[in-house]
Amino acid sequence: MPRQSPPAGPGEPDWAAAVAAVRGLGPESRVLLICHVNPDGDALGSMLGFGLGLRRLGVRQLQATFPGPPEVPEPFRWLPGLELLVPATGAYRDPDLVVCFDAASESRLGELAGRLAVPGPVLVLDHHASNTGFGDVQLVDPAAAATSVVAEELLARLDVPLDAEIAACLYVALTTDTGSFRFDATTPAVHQLAARLLATGIRPGDISREVFDTRPFGAVRLFGEVLGRARLEPPAAAGNGLVWTYATQDDLARHGQRPYVLEALIDSVRCTAEADVACVLKQVGPGEWAVSLRSKGAVDVSRVATALGGGGHRFAAGFTGRGDADAVVDRIRAELDSALVTS
Repeated sequence: MPRQSPPAGPGEPDWAAAVAAVRGLGPESRVLLICHVNPDGDALGSMLGFGLGLRRLGVRQLQATFPGPPEVPEPFRWLPGLELLVPATGAYRDPDLVVCFDAASESRLGELAGRLAVPGPVLVLDHHASNTGFGDVQLVDPAAAATSVVAEELLARLDVPLDAEIAACLYVALTTDTGSFRFDATTPAVHQLAARLLATGIRPGDISREVFDTRPFGAVRLFGEVLGRARLEPPAAAGNGLVWTYATQDDLARHGQRPYVLEALIDSVRCTAEADVACVLKQVGPGEWAVSLRSKGAVDVSRVATALGGGGHRFAAGFTGRGDADAVVDRIRAELDSALVTS
């Protein structure tokens, strides 16, 4: 579909339509929750937290899923609500309600995109400015720090009280997408939400150790190797600098690691003082890469990612690249100047 203007955020008619869609469910209604491929903390946490909220409302025929292999990254395998997850191949074919989480476009839903062609309504909960406006009801707020902010608001409008299980999921989502409250999207409202979640009795230290501070030794060795091949290009992005590296499937196999461990690699790359833009290429197949982009502010990396078939935010974005690593970085480099932030 043609690219639409970035959404301004949900209005009262959007919230009312979403509440009505949930309130209209009958005792036999089937609900399917979907998040994006290679789910991160915000995608999984928002989806599972909202799913637990639907359970509190009495919804019993409820599934949660995501495209691709049904493997939950190890840092999130303790999350409440994992029992809701089913493989994509086993997800409802004709659900009465579909709710999508943290996906800026239908393409991010992979083989599950076909589930959007159902008679029942499709709700989209997201916070990406690059959202294409798919679905029937868009609760898309680019000003929100995470999709969990939108999910919590909808739960509140449905009169679902927060409990420790829901809060644990939403807190993981909030902390992962704000970089443990370090990123610019961390507003007073974000801290107020965190306070409401913590008031349920969840333990932030335990959660942080599980999500951020636990890594297999093989992953430590893998990071060392991949960081050792990082390249710094000071002239890129009109002199603002680019730093990038890549990890192959052979790298993972050699160190006995699963792909999820690479999600944290971008944080080690983005701290490079001489580069505004950081990039990590993670091989997902022959000649195919999941590309993560980060910016310190001089470049809007969502423009780069959107131009290359992906999406995201000004400071964090991604896309699927094809070809060898150098060819993918050539395409990124060519887009950087046109993505400079001028005001």
